[in-house]
Amino acid sequence: MSRTVVKRTQTGVRIESSLLKVLKGLAEYTDLTLGDLLEGIVLHAFEGKAPFSTETREVIEQLKAVYGCKLTASDSHQIVEGEP
Repeated sequence: MSRTVVKRTQTGVRIESSLLKVLKGLAEYTDLTLGDLLEGIVLHAFEGKAPFSTETREVIEQLKAVYGCKLTASDSHQIVEGEP
């Protein structure tokens, strides 16, 4: 399989804490960097494709339980930041 060469940019993004923990755990589980995982999720979403298998979604649910992440898709664009 041929590899695509890209230019990456370092960025600082703010993200809900428990969601970040789930993403980091998932990156570790899938043996990807956090950046590679996020790129894959976004590229799948851009094409209207599901990024995860049933097995991986089960792992995500386990990670959400461990890290107390109660967010769902319905929370998207509705999250407000509380006091630190």
